[in-house]
Amino acid sequence: MIFPYSNPTSRAECTAAQAYEWSDGRVLFGSGTPMPPVQFQGQRIKPSQGNNVYIFPAVGMAIYATGARRVSQEVFLTAAQALSEQVPEEYLKRGQLYPSRSRIREVSLHVAAKVAQTLDEMGHARHETEDWSGRIDELAYVPSYETIDG
Repeated sequence: MIFPYSNPTSRAECTAAQAYEWSDGRVLFGSGTPMPPVQFQGQRIKPSQGNNVYIFPAVGMAIYATGARRVSQEVFLTAAQALSEQVPEEYLKRGQLYPSRSRIREVSLHVAAKVAQTLDEMGHARHETEDWSGRIDELAYVPSYETIDG
């Protein structure tokens, strides 16, 4: 596993191409900045970009939904596990470690619900519900705007 997370890209510890070449294609690669696709042994590989956009907004939503005042390391482990559940097997076979950003809303709601459940199980939730997924969905902002005539 190689995760060059330094920003900007010019400061990254290595490029995706270097990682695939060095590891003879066996690397699990995720960078902190976008990297171009890599041609390696006749295959086109799209490097994964890890970003806090997958974790922190969902954790924040879960804290808001539950009213929790304490956040432990277990919350972030739950978030990481929930995120991994959203990576399809075919992505992993292609070396992609994160879900598509086109699914960011769906992924974030899933992660937030799992984190809220964990906060509840830990006794940190100050709000009660039997359905954290539904509560998270109710609270989530929907960027939908009505047309104003006039």
